[in-house]
Amino acid sequence: MNFNKKIIDFDHASKFFKKIRLNKKIIHCHGVFDLVHPGHIRHLSYCKSKADLLIVSITPDKFIKKGIYRPLVPEKIRANNLSVLELVDYVIIDKFKYPYNIINKVKPHYFAKGNEYFNSTNPLTEKEKQILKKFGGKMLFTPGDVVLSSTKLINENEINLKYDKLKNLMEVNNYTFEKLEEVIKNFKNIRVHVVGDLIIDTHNECEAVAGLHKSPTLSLIKKSSKSYLGGAGIVAAHFASFSKNVTLTTVINKDKLGNLAKKILKKYKVNLNPIYEYDRPTTEKSIYISKDHNLLKVNNVSNHPISNNSLDKIKKKLRKSDYDILVIADYRHGIFNNQSCKEIVKSISKKAFKAADSQVASRWGNILDFKGFDLITPTEQEARYSLFEQDLTIRSLADKLMNNSKSKNIILKIGERGLISIAKNKPEYITLDPFVENLKDANGAGDALLAYSSATLFKEKSLIMASIVGIIAASCKCEKKGNIPIKINEIVNKINEIKKQVNL
Repeated sequence: MNFNKKIIDFDHASKFFKKIRLNKKIIHCHGVFDLVHPGHIRHLSYCKSKADLLIVSITPDKFIKKGIYRPLVPEKIRANNLSVLELVDYVIIDKFKYPYNIINKVKPHYFAKGNEYFNSTNPLTEKEKQILKKFGGKMLFTPGDVVLSSTKLINENEINLKYDKLKNLMEVNNYTFEKLEEVIKNFKNIRVHVVGDLIIDTHNECEAVAGLHKSPTLSLIKKSSKSYLGGAGIVAAHFASFSKNVTLTTVINKDKLGNLAKKILKKYKVNLNPIYEYDRPTTEKSIYISKDHNLLKVNNVSNHPISNNSLDKIKKKLRKSDYDILVIADYRHGIFNNQSCKEIVKSISKKAFKAADSQVASRWGNILDFKGFDLITPTEQEARYSLFEQDLTIRSLADKLMNNSKSKNIILKIGERGLISIAKNKPEYITLDPFVENLKDANGAGDALLAYSSATLFKEKSLIMASIVGIIAASCKCEKKGNIPIKINEIVNKINEIKKQVNL
C-alpha cells in the first residue's frame, strides 16, 4: 500500500470527507505527535474502536512552541509516521495554530481528546465543542490511565534523525544522490567575487608546563605553529576549490602576514584584488592549544573603519559587473560598518546573485545590513543579536529574520543541531542535521556552507538542494583540522557515505 495516499491535503479535506461521512462514522483527533509513543498508540487505538474511520490532524511546524528547537521531527515526517499505522485511516497537516478550521472541514461524528481535558475548563476545548455542536458532532475523551510525553522522551534521550530527515526531503522532492553529484560538478564556470575582511588564523600547539603557583600565569612551551587563511580569504578559497574564476577584494598591509596571505591565495588560485592600508596590520588571530584544548586567543587587529579612498576602490571594483555571485564576508574588522554597508550594497551589480554572512564574535556585525539579498547564512546567535530576540523558538526566529531582512532565502546555522532554512513566500521549513562522523575542528564550517550553498542556489534555484549541499560541505570541514578549502571529491566521498546509510 502507498501510505502517502493516506495523507490528505488540507485544502481538499472538505470535499474528500463530505461523501465519506454519510456512510461511515468518523472520529478525529489532533495533536503534534512529535514522537509517536505508547501513550499515543493507546489514544489512537481507543479512538479507532469508536468509529469506522480514524482521522488524525497534526499541528504544523510553525506553530509548535514546546521548546526552542521543537518539533524534533518535521511535519511531513510526522505525517508519514502516522500514515504507516494501520489504526490510522487518514492524516492531515493542519495550516493553523488551532484545529478549528480542520474540524469544520472534516465534520467528524466524534472529536477525541485525552482524558486530561475531561474536567478542564480550557477555553480552546470549549470552542472545539461549540464548533462540533453546529453540525451534530460530539466530544469524546479517551482513557487516561497511561500518560506519556513526547517532550519528556525527547529531553531524556538522544534521538538521531539525520538520515530520516534527509531521506524524506529527497524523496518528496525527487532528488537523488546522483543529482547532487551532478550539480556540484557543474560549478567550475561560475564567476565569484568575495568582498570582506581577510584573517590569518595561527594555531600554536603548546605544552602546558606549569602555572598558577605563585601568580595567575599559565606557562607554555610552544611546540609548533601553523597559519591558515581565515575570514573572507577562506570563503574565497572554498569557492576556488570548484570554480576557476574567483576574485577576493580585501584590505591588507604589505607586512609579513599580508605577504603570507597573498602566497596562500595564489596557491588556492584565488585572484586577489588587494587594497593596501599601511596604518593597519593584516589581521591575525592566534590560538594557543594544548591537548586539543584552546587555552588562549590573541588578536593582532585594527578595527577602525577603512579610509574613504579604500571604500571608493571597493565600490569601483563592484560596479564592473564581471561576476555572477557577489559574497559579503563581514567580520567587522574595518571594511563594513553602518555607512559603508549601504554604499557597498548600492555598488553591487543588479544582475548578481548576492549572498552574505555577518559575524558576531569579537565584533558586532549585523546581518540586517544586507537587506534583500538572495541568501544570508547567519548563526542562531547572529540572528538573535540582529533582532534583539533571546527567547523565540527557532522557527519563529527564522520567520522574523525573513520579514526583517527581506531576504529571498535564509539558511540559519544552529551549530551541532545543523540548520533550518526558509524561502520567501514558502511556509515550509527545511531542517537538516550535520553528517559529521569524526569531529576534528568545527571552526570554519560556516564558511564552507556559505560557498557551497551559494553556488548551488545560484545554479539550481533550489533552497532545498542548497541546504543539502551546504550541510554536507560543513560536515566535511568539521572532519578536517584547520581551515582548509573543501574540494569537490571530498563532497562526493561524503555523499557516497551518506548514500550507504540512507539506502535510497
